[in-house]
Amino acid sequence: MSFDEKLNNVVAKHEELQNILATRTDLEGQEVARISKELADLTDIVRVVTEYRLTEAELADLTSLIEDPRSDKDVRELAAEELRDLKQKLPEYEREMQLLLLPKDAADEKNAILEVRAGTGGDEAALFAADLVRMYQRFAEQHNWRFEFMDLNETGMGGYKEATAVVTGKSVFSKLKFESGVHRVQRVPETESQGRVHTSAATVAVLPEAEELDIDIDTKDLRIDTYRAQGAGGQHVNKTDSAVRITHLPSNIVVQCQDEKSQHKNRAKALKLLRAKLYEEERLQRERERAADRKSQVGSGDRSERIRTYNFPQGRVTDHRINLTLYKLDRVMEGELDEVINALVSDEQAGLLAEIT
Repeated sequence: MSFDEKLNNVVAKHEELQNILATRTDLEGQEVARISKELADLTDIVRVVTEYRLTEAELADLTSLIEDPRSDKDVRELAAEELRDLKQKLPEYEREMQLLLLPKDAADEKNAILEVRAGTGGDEAALFAADLVRMYQRFAEQHNWRFEFMDLNETGMGGYKEATAVVTGKSVFSKLKFESGVHRVQRVPETESQGRVHTSAATVAVLPEAEELDIDIDTKDLRIDTYRAQGAGGQHVNKTDSAVRITHLPSNIVVQCQDEKSQHKNRAKALKLLRAKLYEEERLQRERERAADRKSQVGSGDRSERIRTYNFPQGRVTDHRINLTLYKLDRVMEGELDEVINALVSDEQAGLLAEIT
């Protein structure tokens, strides 16, 4: 199918959906919401297609005017100048339409569940995991997102063995999904008397938050255990069994939550985390099937994949998926991640464009 045929199909679908909403009186609320969302998703590209085709028509008119020997010389000169300006707009419209035609990840609009775990490197890895969590907290603040802990396992030295949080806001997953993988740090620990640089790592996983409509969980498939919550070094010991651990028997996925004092609230949060993990498994399986013949240029997002290095002595951060190096590590650790993430988005778009063109 040619590019122009794809555009014609989009415009026709947009008109069809408009007609359905205008004429059908038998639609139920859920169906109206689904059609309205589909219509809204097509509105931007239809607007650009309309502008593109109007520009093409203007170009044809101006070309005819310039080539007409009966036209006044001054008029032809003005038309030629306008023609040059319009010709510069066409590639911009084409690029915008191509990007709008790219297949969309249904999870991009969802909230995200963020998991950070200390990897190799002992106490230094736990301190780095805590630094990453604070980096994401600041990034969330800059985007007016809500950052709420679900589970936190502290080391007692300011580090985190693991931390789980839900990040809520507009299109959270579309930004944070690029953070999944192994993050490596190179720096001199405070306890290092010889000034030697140590390397340690932390693992980040980002899951789209799933609704009950997305994933149906059968309670017969769950084993639910309760235990006493406990903070770092024996602090915040709970005298009741408020912490909850849930095992999903068919997949053997285990989740836990102890952040709330109420067992009921911890259970609800743990179920939310389980639903997200099951949804992510399904989403990744669909992605693997869709892209079985290629590997995305930005990497698989696998948690075992080293994606980024933070080198403190040199003040640099390097994203290995796109060979991007920035000498602004201090600002990145303050949550200024947009430059890195925008570069990853552009690279992903380039890979998808290569598939459809």
